[in-house]
Amino acid sequence: MNRRPINGHPIPGGSSGLRAAGFVLAGGNSRRMGRDKALIELASGGPSLLEHAAQTVQQAVGNVTVIGAPERYVSLGWPVVADVVAGIGPLGGLLTLLRLAQAEWNLAVACDMPGITVELLRGLMDNVENQTMDCVVSEDASGQLHPLCAIYHRRCLPVVERMISDKCFTLHKLLDNLRAKHLLVEDNLLLRNVNSPFDLEPPGTVAPLT
Repeated sequence: MNRRPINGHPIPGGSSGLRAAGFVLAGGNSRRMGRDKALIELASGGPSLLEHAAQTVQQAVGNVTVIGAPERYVSLGWPVVADVVAGIGPLGGLLTLLRLAQAEWNLAVACDMPGITVELLRGLMDNVENQTMDCVVSEDASGQLHPLCAIYHRRCLPVVERMISDKCFTLHKLLDNLRAKHLLVEDNLLLRNVNSPFDLEPPGTVAPLT
């Protein structure tokens, strides 16, 4: 599939007037899950984790591109672009989306977050301050940062490229090298990840949020 630049769009219903592009990262190997977790249904007969994430990003930003294997996900109906550098984890997904994007600000969301909402994602965008930060990152009530529920300025690209050149692939180390603003999310369920079969209830589906 041709790699085309992704243009930003005004956020529907947003208060900031920010133009942004939205991306869902689905390039992981799902080793702990034992199968492609992006395609696991939220509930029997319901949308998959990837579909939920993509639909939520689409509603929040007005556009969405999936970073992952086109042969797996293109049938879902969204643009899908493979990692430009494979096998280096989610930092490779950020590299890909930042090289694609023409929008100044780029929303990055992992595909395995069943609790994300439009309100949460728009909250990230509403906290953007163009001249004083490089990214806005979700932080849960325990103080853990979630760099794959965040929005990044395209000026982050050289930092990502330098880290990959230095073979440093950890997202939290990336945040140490950026001017990052933290957005506190008090409800940890909004930021939970599905990583293994133990996170599924009943087996094969994701427990609904309550």
